[in-house]
Amino acid sequence: MDVLICGDIGGTHTRLALFPPGRPHDFVASESFASRDFPGFLPLLARFLDGRPGLRLRGAAFGIPGPVSPEPEDLWMVNLPWRIRVSQIARKLKLPRVRFVNDFAAVALAVPHLKAGHLHALGGGALAPHGPVAVLGAGTGLGESFLVWTGTRYLPVATECGHADFAPRTDVEQRLLAYLRGRYGPVAWERVLSGPGLVNLAEFLRDREGLEEVPALRAVLADLKGRDEAPAVITRLALGATPDPLCARAVALFCALYGAEAGNAALRVMATGGVYLAGGIAPRLLGPLSSGGFRAAFEAKQDFAEVLRAIPAWIVTHPEPGLLGAAIAAQEEADESAADWSPTTRAPAARASAARTPARKPAARPSGSPAGPRGTAPPAQRARPAQRARPARRKPPRHKPPRP
Repeated sequence: MDVLICGDIGGTHTRLALFPPGRPHDFVASESFASRDFPGFLPLLARFLDGRPGLRLRGAAFGIPGPVSPEPEDLWMVNLPWRIRVSQIARKLKLPRVRFVNDFAAVALAVPHLKAGHLHALGGGALAPHGPVAVLGAGTGLGESFLVWTGTRYLPVATECGHADFAPRTDVEQRLLAYLRGRYGPVAWERVLSGPGLVNLAEFLRDREGLEEVPALRAVLADLKGRDEAPAVITRLALGATPDPLCARAVALFCALYGAEAGNAALRVMATGGVYLAGGIAPRLLGPLSSGGFRAAFEAKQDFAEVLRAIPAWIVTHPEPGLLGAAIAAQEEADESAADWSPTTRAPAARASAARTPARKPAARPSGSPAGPRGTAPPAQRARPAQRARPARRKPPRHKPPRP
């Protein structure tokens, strides 16, 4: 059976999937693993493949939470104590090339393929065709990436902006910075915008602002092994029928900080093509993020409030945007391998390379289809892939978004 393999490697979970050539939206098998149950990626990959004999792999791509240089041999990850030797992965898969991309570059690759049903609007005006796009998301850490138009296609650009210095805006945030600096030293944005960051906010409100924690929260914070569950407990207590004051305040502060950094991301590239919140936390906070605090912080920038007021923002509700982006990268890698194959390239090799997304041009929104903010259609309805000119390569597939 000819298939391609893709993966979204995360600090908490790693997701792998197989799909037929030319159909990166149609997974024929997928599985999720707890990342820390394995000493490295190779044993996890072996577990996934060894139970599926008879596969003929034609391409592979994986998103990882960390920096990826153009031609690496060893890769390391943020929030996960793994080292990946790229040549070992290529030998395991029996492929001449394996593509690794930053995990949020993979998410960015998926953004142009999302439909209205996978986007929740957070206000703003009409987007500019081919305008720069900002993508960020809080989960185990904070990932950020951008899409820039090259003239023929969108190119994803990975960053490590989640590790840039946290910049407080209010007196409360000044006290938060002092509290976290005393605990950690230098304070990056992901210390406040991530699952562990939400816990930091709750502990700050308890220790410095005088809010009392309820027994359910006290128990999970006191259990070192159970602290991974603390973000979910805080969210549940904040959104319950009778919201807990400390947890509700923590979530409100989290949403305001999310808006502030999303506005920063928009300014970094003048994201007139929109700002997209991915990651595991935003879809669980649709109500709080839509209530106004996010947008107010997003737009509160010196001299640029009017510019930011016009920039649309969305929450990505697709269940696996990172895996979808990795599948698109795997298909591109397979196409390139087929085009580049010759008798002189048969020695196994592996590489990690910048992901590319197919060329797009504006397309009219279908009549009656859902629209984005203020009547703006989301990306999958505004654009369609253009054919590639290289005769030796297969045309990119017309991507049909996966059904949740």
